[in-house]
Formats: sequence, C-alpha cells, structure tokens
Amino acid sequence: MLTGRQIGFVGGGNMAEALLAGLLRKGLTGPERLTVSDPLVSRRELLGRNFGVAVTDDNQAAVRGAEIVVLCVEPQVLDDVLAELGPSLESHPLVISVAAGYPLSRIQDRLVGTTRLVRTMPNTPSAIGVGVTAMSLAAGLSAADRQAAEQLFESVGTVVVVEERLMDAVTGLSGSGPAYVFAMIEALADGGVLSGLPRGTAQQLAAHTVAGAARMVLEQGEHPAVLKDRVASPGGTTIVGLSRLEQGRLRATLMSAVEAATQRSQELGKAENHHL
Repeated sequence: MLTGRQIGFVGGGNMAEALLAGLLRKGLTGPERLTVSDPLVSRRELLGRNFGVAVTDDNQAAVRGAEIVVLCVEPQVLDDVLAELGPSLESHPLVISVAAGYPLSRIQDRLVGTTRLVRTMPNTPSAIGVGVTAMSLAAGLSAADRQAAEQLFESVGTVVVVEERLMDAVTGLSGSGPAYVFAMIEALADGGVLSGLPRGTAQQLAAHTVAGAARMVLEQGEHPAVLKDRVASPGGTTIVGLSRLEQGRLRATLMSAVEAATQRSQELGKAENHHL
C-alpha cells in the first residue's frame, strides 16, 4: 500500500525518526519518496545523513504533492501548523496525526474538506521496532487508507484500532506504560543487588525476565494469571514473593497509575480545547 507513494513528515523528532527507520528497514518505500520538515538544522542534517531523505525547514514544501502526510509535531503547536498547511493540501491526502490529546474533529475544523484522517498513539519502544500503536479512524475512511496507515505503523511494531473516545485510556496504559515497566525493572534489579548480585547482572536478569514473560503472554495467548500460577508451586519461593507483592498492593497500584494517567490525559485535552 505504501510502495511508490510520496510521504511527507511534518516534524522530524523521535517518532518521525523511528518511522523513517522502520519504513526503510522493511523496504516499504525508498528515501526518494520521503520528505521531512523540521525547524532545527541539527535534526534536518541528522535525518538527511542517516536516511538519505529530502529535508526542509518549510512545512508546506514537505507536504506538497504528498499522498500521505504524517503530523509529528507537539499538540500545542498543531493549530498553527494546520493553519499553515491548509493551502498546500488541496489534493486531500491521507493525514495521520501522532499528536497526543488532539482530536480528529479539531483537525477537520482546521483543514476544511479533509476527511481522510487517522489519529494515532504510538509508544516509545517504536524507536527499536517493538512498539504498539493505537489508531482511531475518521468516519468513512476507506479500507485502502486504513491499510496504508496500519502498514506505516506496523513498520515499528504492532497496531490496534480503537474508538477515539478510548484514546485517553490508551495514553494511560501503553503511552505511559513503558515508564511503569522501566520502574519495575529498576526495582527488580535493586532487589537482586540487595540479595547480593552484581548491579550489571541484576539488571540484565531483570530486563530479560520482563521481556521473556511479556513474550509468553503474547505468544501463548493464555491469561497472565494462568502463567503466574504455573510458576508458583505450593509453599515455594514464588508464592512467598507474590504474597509480599499483594501486601504492597502492586496490582492495585499499577491499576491506579493507569487510571491516574488516563485522567491526566483527559484534563490536558480539555485544557487544550479551553484555549482555542
């Protein structure tokens, strides 16, 4: 779906870099079909040097003639960017936004006549090709446009489609979730150090343990509780450790963290709209 199509990226930050790397690594397109705009000379030089793509400081130039436009800018500047881009989108390309908390309706209000819209929430592991992206589709989006958007983000991981009203919950779970897992890995490693392991060994064991457990959930398709029970033999070490986790309310705390981040995402979205 992407082969031969011109793609313009507005904003050359970390997510744009991850997508460029994924597209080229998987051979979904060539650098001659990619253009990126960014105000920073350093970013333009890095992206041009590393990927061989066309770079510019002119947002309109980046999207002119593009069949797919990817908005990789912060939500607080997207109003101004959309106002600038409007005259250059007369061909009505597929427009994909990665701006957190910025609803599809708001893009439609600023790009009058644009209906081919997708809103996404990728997460930071996309930088190494193992991210997960939640995607919401504008009403009436064609199957071809959906497939193109999915293929674009599948270049950096897994894609799930959700209703737009659930995007704040996505932010609280998969958007913020890597930070929760990093904190868990750090704590597990600290526990290993407390028990006598060298720091480097403890961190490696902790990280591989988390990665392996997650892979089992994904590949075996069983409920995490079933997999947990298989490790916890009667009167053994694991059940004692699990008991201590229950005493510390680990599960309740993680649930509360997702809920709090979801609520904060909702608050930030309302604050953005309040300033329109």
